[in-house]
Amino acid sequence: MSLFYSNKAQYKNQPLAFRLKPDTLEHFYGQEHILGKGKVLRELIEKDKIKSLILFGPPGTGKSLIAHIIAQKTKSKFYQINAVISNVAELRALIKQAQYQLTQNNTRTIIFIDEIHRFNKAQQDALLPSVESGEIILIGATTQNPFFYIIPALQSRSHIFEFKPLDEQALNSIFEYALKDEKKGLGKFKIKIEKKVRDKIIEKAGGDARKLLNILEMCVLLAQKDEEQLIEITEKIVDEVLSQEYFLYDKKGD
Repeated sequence: MSLFYSNKAQYKNQPLAFRLKPDTLEHFYGQEHILGKGKVLRELIEKDKIKSLILFGPPGTGKSLIAHIIAQKTKSKFYQINAVISNVAELRALIKQAQYQLTQNNTRTIIFIDEIHRFNKAQQDALLPSVESGEIILIGATTQNPFFYIIPALQSRSHIFEFKPLDEQALNSIFEYALKDEKKGLGKFKIKIEKKVRDKIIEKAGGDARKLLNILEMCVLLAQKDEEQLIEITEKIVDEVLSQEYFLYDKKGD
């Protein structure tokens, strides 16, 4: 059961990167070293046998997307919280709900904590008993090295997977998916882009799928349609987009 959902009234205003979140592994590209056929993480997801996980790696490499896919796939209760605004009281309330679901309905509870490295020791300690007993399944995502930011007791009770910057092949697949998908992507538009311009966008994305889609979306918005409603993304438009501070991250790159 998932608490990820889309508000259809706001769908058209959602950023391209948000709209293109895949619901299955079919449209998840990259991270073959942990999500290729027969790999442990893929098997856990496909069989709905998720154990406590810590996912770490740079922004835009798919950590939150995997949590989203798990949310769509699992029969467990699924809750998402953000470590920046959460607190121990919220954690204890979720754990209490998880205990009830397990004892009364024999239903597991997965708690996804984004930016888990921002939890202090007391907050991480609050998770320990329930993770150890299996009352909750923890999925933590972080851009930081978990061996420095996650307490050893949580590390030892979790499977740790590293997400790497996306390679050119994965970024090309995401680019193509964005251009062709008519429901959530840009497939309803007639878009022309030369290979060298496309390659430049992929290069400037730096292994970050979110940045790739942000650049592409901004280029489409800035490009002018011709008489035949064709949108041509030129190198000049790409350079203009890249010269502006359209991509706002905090000091840690999130």
